Amino acid sequence: MPVITDLIEIKTSSEIEILKESAKIVSEVLNKVKSYVKAGVTTKDLENIASKEMNRLGVESAFLGYRGFPGKICTSINDELVHGIPNEKKVIKEGDIVKIDIGIKHKGFYGDIAETVPVGNISEDVKRLLEITKNCFNEIIKVCYAGYRIGDISATIQNYVEKNGFSVIRDFVGHGIGRVLHEKPEIPNFGKKGTGPVLINGMVLAIEPMVSMGTWRVRILSDGWTVQTLDNKMCAHYEHMIAITENGPQILTSF
Repeated sequence: MPVITDLIEIKTSSEIEILKESAKIVSEVLNKVKSYVKAGVTTKDLENIASKEMNRLGVESAFLGYRGFPGKICTSINDELVHGIPNEKKVIKEGDIVKIDIGIKHKGFYGDIAETVPVGNISEDVKRLLEITKNCFNEIIKVCYAGYRIGDISATIQNYVEKNGFSVIRDFVGHGIGRVLHEKPEIPNFGKKGTGPVLINGMVLAIEPMVSMGTWRVRILSDGWTVQTLDNKMCAHYEHMIAITENGPQILTSF
């Protein structure tokens, strides 16, 4: 049976093995979808590709119907950060950056991953935005050991991003993952070292740096879901599942 510590579920080794399977499957779905991202494709096309791949792999979407969300994946473009609803009228263009966020359920456990995909030629500034956001994981992994705290992860993200001239989004957070898509603990992308819950072997975290070229402030559009930067500046989003283990951190997902 899992151990519950202050409402944070500590996974057994066998449960982590299932979460590894979930992470591998959701990574496969993302990589399939990513291969179709190009100018002229609609975000609904991407959802259809994801749906076929989920069916092939025998898993279901974690997002469809979650708190009423109407899509199987999230597709957010340029100044849209997260929770974009796939739409047959939303056509991807050259120079766009497309945030693809995918969740699946497998054997009672969840998998969750996100990546920002450039379309054709993008500016050097936007390339750097993507590079810095993705590179956050090189810094994060250094503090994903038992004994560190959630605040160490949060502060590491914030310090690295701000040192490089960008802003971290403050309204949305990473999270634990397991039998529930969004479990405790919450993992903000900003904070203070030495604060928050202590990391314990057996925790599985979905850590997701969200970074903007301008303000960290955001708004929700009229569809009730899509999150957009308040100043309409470009933003990026990446997400990995990371297990805290006695052998050190293990990144379960792959881009």
